[in-house]
Amino acid sequence: MSEDPLKTLSDQITEAHTKIQQSHQHINPVVEVRRGLRDTGIPADVMTVDCLRTRRRIMLILHDGEPGILLYQFASLDEEADDEFQRKSLSEMGVDVLFDWMQDYFSDSPKLKNH
Repeated sequence: MSEDPLKTLSDQITEAHTKIQQSHQHINPVVEVRRGLRDTGIPADVMTVDCLRTRRRIMLILHDGEPGILLYQFASLDEEADDEFQRKSLSEMGVDVLFDWMQDYFSDSPKLKNH
């Protein structure tokens, strides 16, 4: 794991996104990194992965107060995220996990809720 968890996660999501586009063209997720929370005094970075076709979102948060942990939530584009986030060690994250999440959650019949 590199020293910058946001860069590591960004690299992993980029690779997972490429794999999704190659194997599931109908999913075509949109990835966005948001650093605006820092501007409001919240020490966290947010990455969202959206599927416009299914209107589903995977929200990933790296919070300075929880180093080495990824906070994540499977949500909808049509509803606000709630305060209930799952936690996973960054060492457990990788391209395959992110690929599986996108493949499973963005399918027409998602297998994931809050995995």
